[in-house]
Amino acid sequence: MAGEEEIITQLSIFVNNEPGRLAGVARTLKDAGVNMKACNLAESTEFGILRALVDDPEGAFEKIRAKGLIVKKTGLVGVRVEDSPGALFGAADVLGRAGINIEYGYAYSRGGVEAFLMRVDDPGKAVKALGGAGIPLVKSSEI
Repeated sequence: MAGEEEIITQLSIFVNNEPGRLAGVARTLKDAGVNMKACNLAESTEFGILRALVDDPEGAFEKIRAKGLIVKKTGLVGVRVEDSPGALFGAADVLGRAGINIEYGYAYSRGGVEAFLMRVDDPGKAVKALGGAGIPLVKSSEI
């Protein structure tokens, strides 16, 4: 499928919002040999969601699920950003004009890749719109 390399797999792991629960999830990841390259922890009243980019997301998904944790896979789109005012504007403007909603996002910086990773309502359409506008995308192999 066109654009498949530009859709980055993220794992979302549900974490009860109680003392020690994140440590328990982190131990499960450690015991399963899952290496997180980036993560974001979002909370609500009763639970949190640990969103993570990991080595081998397919294998990690199976290992985590086998340990009894609730986990799901989602696709992200990453755009390269520079450390300058307005760096995110171009990508956000292209997506907005294309009618694509950015649900959430977070920064990523590793190995020379500086990016803003976004969960959008239509990753395939986002890849086409951003690529068509000349916005540099991050490939899953670069994460």
